[in-house]
Amino acid sequence: MELSSLKKAGSESEGSGYSFSGGGGGEDRGSFEYFGWVYHIGVNSIGHEYCHLRFLFIRRKYVELYKRDPHENPGIKPIRRGVVGPSLMVEEMGRRKVNHGDVYVLRIYNRLDDSKKGEIACATAGEASKWMEAFDHAKQQAEYEMSKGGSPRDVSMEEEINLEGHRPRVRRYAHGLKKLIKIGQGPETLLRQSSNLKTHVGSDGFFEGDFGDALERHRWKCVRTLNGVRIFEDVADSKNGKGVLVKSVGVVDAHADTVFDIILNNDWSQRYEWDTLISDLELVESYDGHYDILYGTNNPTYLGQSQCKRDFVFSRQWFRGQDGTYTILQVPCVHKKKPPRSGYRRTRMNPSTWEIRCLNTAMGSNAPKCLVTQILEIQPAGWFKWQRYQPLKFEKSVPYALLCQVAGLKEYVLANPALNLETLPTVVRSKASDVSITNSVYDDGEPQDEFYDAIAADSSSSEDESDDDKELDHKDLKVKLKNVSWAIAGFSLKRTSAVDANKELDPSVAPVVLETHQFHGSLQKARDDKDTNCWTSPSGAGFMIRGKNYLKDNSKVMGGDPLLKLIAVDWFKVDKSFDGIALHPRNLVQSEAGKKVPFMLVINLQVPAKPNYSMVMYYAADRPVNKSSLLGKFVDGSDMYRNSRFKLIPSIVEGYWMVKRAVGTKACLLGKAVTCKYLRRDNFLEIDVDIGSSTVARSVIGLVLGYVTSLVVDLAILIEAKEEEELPEYVLGTVRLNRVRLDSAVELEN
Repeated sequence: MELSSLKKAGSESEGSGYSFSGGGGGEDRGSFEYFGWVYHIGVNSIGHEYCHLRFLFIRRKYVELYKRDPHENPGIKPIRRGVVGPSLMVEEMGRRKVNHGDVYVLRIYNRLDDSKKGEIACATAGEASKWMEAFDHAKQQAEYEMSKGGSPRDVSMEEEINLEGHRPRVRRYAHGLKKLIKIGQGPETLLRQSSNLKTHVGSDGFFEGDFGDALERHRWKCVRTLNGVRIFEDVADSKNGKGVLVKSVGVVDAHADTVFDIILNNDWSQRYEWDTLISDLELVESYDGHYDILYGTNNPTYLGQSQCKRDFVFSRQWFRGQDGTYTILQVPCVHKKKPPRSGYRRTRMNPSTWEIRCLNTAMGSNAPKCLVTQILEIQPAGWFKWQRYQPLKFEKSVPYALLCQVAGLKEYVLANPALNLETLPTVVRSKASDVSITNSVYDDGEPQDEFYDAIAADSSSSEDESDDDKELDHKDLKVKLKNVSWAIAGFSLKRTSAVDANKELDPSVAPVVLETHQFHGSLQKARDDKDTNCWTSPSGAGFMIRGKNYLKDNSKVMGGDPLLKLIAVDWFKVDKSFDGIALHPRNLVQSEAGKKVPFMLVINLQVPAKPNYSMVMYYAADRPVNKSSLLGKFVDGSDMYRNSRFKLIPSIVEGYWMVKRAVGTKACLLGKAVTCKYLRRDNFLEIDVDIGSSTVARSVIGLVLGYVTSLVVDLAILIEAKEEEELPEYVLGTVRLNRVRLDSAVELEN
């Protein structure tokens, strides 16, 4: 069965995709459930690619894979089952074409054994993100159960669910008889819906605000309104002699997932309805799930011109932030498969970005809304013509057509009300589970498998596959929507008070004097403002962190001075990623001065490139860590706890505007975005951040490295505060990297 049919069945079906029962905090965590339809994709033993629609069910740490919805088919047995173990990893692989349709792929693997891996896929990027959170909750549940009396050995005795190896052969012969009996009758009617999941939120109902977590350095002024869309100019950079930054902003009555899919869709039948610029769009080459090359054409008569036809070649790079915001970067390029074409004038499309984020809706309203922003760079001469004396000429140009795309999207969605409901999650919340599945299935004496291999296996080999996927009777069903009430996020520019060091560091120990001249890294500290290829440690005032009343009003405040002191930075060139760099005999931590520091936090940012690089930052405390403090719990906590708390806020202070948009200013839980490894010793904690472990992060860092010598980057590290007694947050450490040169990296021998 082709994917396009499966996707239609998934998006038009009815029912819930997520159930949550029990509380999320306190001593009794209760239980939670995630369930919905996913695509199981891979290659079978004879080399054939398969794509089957399967029902995935996650309850606590237990996972099951079905051919049918167990809610509609009581007593049905799973084709795969097992647990989510501590070594399970889920990586977003981006968009991929499978059986003539586009899906969003998740790679599931064991971080201790890369040969154990598999893939599932979802109809939308939003669904993929929610499934990632579902697996993360399952890992947290396993961690919680261990903390309540279990041990790592108990968890290791339960093997992760096998999605790659052969399925159990039990009752395979009987299954074949059942298959023969159904021939000529057709399969039972199935309700196939795409996975709809609801992430856990607190009882207050707040979520992250709509603002970035670093102070914005643009000054946007509204200069036009166009068909209900506002046009802005960045007046802060309008006189620098370079391109003018202009953006169009509009509210679209659809979910961000829906708008994102519309923009990425290359099908002419849809683009003709909203895009006035590109007549036809063709995929030239796809490098990974987040980066592709496109070729587009335009008939100049649509812009009121009489010139020859135009064509474009541009790259498109996209990613989804942890807050659900989509970013799409579009840059003109060349490609050998698309040389200049006779009868067409090759036109350089303006560099541009799309940003799509969901908006808070009014209390009691379940109508989805998102804010769509398109930013583009325009030559000053053309922009000023529109502003001053030649508006008609500008309105026949490519930049004007780009600015009109947001208005086209807005009207297209209004004209198609079904799009408002297409990807809005259905939410089911209950105090007790109504599913007939119990954990008793795990007590039948059979081996339990961990959940990384099973997805890569063909779960429907020739002798046990029913005809379900070939003869589905699809019905047009309306999606039942339940209300989700969100509180309007507050925002504050109030500055937080200085962090109480006695609360985080041991007050019973006298502080030592940290003489910075005793510590030397391979990257020099800045001597003055004009120095380059260097580092400094700015204050935390440029970052927005959670305030004292964050759990009540979602307010954020300006950060204060960092708790830890940045004493040195190393910039290394390595053949391969180097973990445990603080244990290297020549490392600063192993020096006589380093051994005398009461506590040191070592952040090793592993940058994927050719060759690889490591940016290592050393943060020192003048006293030992207070064991009962938030920092103490983080330093001596489990890896899962650290992954859920270790937060980084980026900010591009100076640099190319598109790099700024790609990096953003939103806080990121690094342990949820990339693989982080932790090394705890007597007087230090090292965090090895493998940026190359995520395709999204690799894509972004590739863009950053292309402009690194012109960038001034600020970073702040924090421990995320989630309980009222942990608020307000404080800045743990900061660093400013000023126009770092790749060739200045010092070679480090493994």
